[in-house]
Amino acid sequence: MIPDITIIWEWMAFAIRWVHVITAVAWIGSSFYFIALDLGLQKAPGLPKGAHGEEWQVHGGGFYHINKYLVAPERMPEHLTWFKWESYSTWLSGAALLMVTYWAGAELFLIDPSKMELSQFQAILISAGSLAIGWLIYDTLCKSKLGEQPTVLMLLLFVALVVMGWGYDQVFSGRAALLHLGAFTATIMTANVFFIIMPNQRIVVNDLKAGRPADPKYGKIAKLRSTHNNYLTLPVIFLMLSNHYPLAFASEYNWLIAALVFLMGVTIRHFFNTMHARKGELWWTWLVTAILFIMIMFLSSLGLRQEPLETAEARALTPLEARFAQAEGFDEVSGYVTGRCSMCHSREPFYEGIYHAPKGLFLETPGDIARAAREIYLQAGVTDAMPPANVSFMEPEERDAIIRWYRAARGTALAAN
Repeated sequence: MIPDITIIWEWMAFAIRWVHVITAVAWIGSSFYFIALDLGLQKAPGLPKGAHGEEWQVHGGGFYHINKYLVAPERMPEHLTWFKWESYSTWLSGAALLMVTYWAGAELFLIDPSKMELSQFQAILISAGSLAIGWLIYDTLCKSKLGEQPTVLMLLLFVALVVMGWGYDQVFSGRAALLHLGAFTATIMTANVFFIIMPNQRIVVNDLKAGRPADPKYGKIAKLRSTHNNYLTLPVIFLMLSNHYPLAFASEYNWLIAALVFLMGVTIRHFFNTMHARKGELWWTWLVTAILFIMIMFLSSLGLRQEPLETAEARALTPLEARFAQAEGFDEVSGYVTGRCSMCHSREPFYEGIYHAPKGLFLETPGDIARAAREIYLQAGVTDAMPPANVSFMEPEERDAIIRWYRAARGTALAAN
């Protein structure tokens, strides 16, 4: 039996997410390694001509002796290993995941009608346009005279990220707002590699191969962008994970939470940068990090934003959602879902130990159920992922009813298109 399109689409999203995680691990791992290597270089007698420092390392049963040249060795090697595809692959797979999950599923994950009434096309246009325009603004700032004032530039970058986080939250759902802020930041990082760091490095290499003196300004420019990437890495990981945690994305203050996460990224990286440079261990940075994290927990408890039950019942369904609500078997499925799932997935959960609806998903009203049709089908129909450990004793016949209802509604929707 050939899986239906929903299952195929879900597996495609899973595959892209898998690739995205693998490439992100490779990129972040190599970035962390080279930062630690660069900061740990030591002067030593007998270094080759032009060498800035050396580092001895042991791994996998062998010893590695590494020299760094600020410009280049006397003789350029025939082969150079360029660390670029880790960054490019991470961004490309992330962009594909954004399209598959948030663009194709705009009505469910991207658009929040309570914030702004958008068509799918409008939402996608804002999503893509913000990433491109954000990079252009950042790049212009870096190329201005502010490039000579790295501390001021870093503060402006922080302000820009906070403003973008607030702006995304005014337009998109909370889940999409933080995810887009992560995509915005990752776009800056990868564009730094593609448009600035790699081209500048190629200019230096080509000059050296041609016997021309290398201009040190190219290395200085690349170093500035690399420093930004260094401090943005950890917040990007947090924002990648945030869509799994409603306490982060469903809060009224999610953009402030993101701002504090960027500050945590600075304190954590500052500790490790200082340690790798053998300048001591700044343990006070962990105290600051802990204080920032406590502030984040406090903000999340203040501002869990959820649509009131009365508003949810009154809100009109989209044409696609209406088809699920009108499909054969909907009333039967609604009874099963409210009976087996709503004790946790409600605006005021009454299942012991559950204080907020998991994943911020509500299943109280017919409208809630119609809007979550795809998730219900995948989580409680074709799989038994929900209820967890089947704590509410959903019967096989009930799961079969969910499958019949979803496929009937899906078939109606495809026929209508």
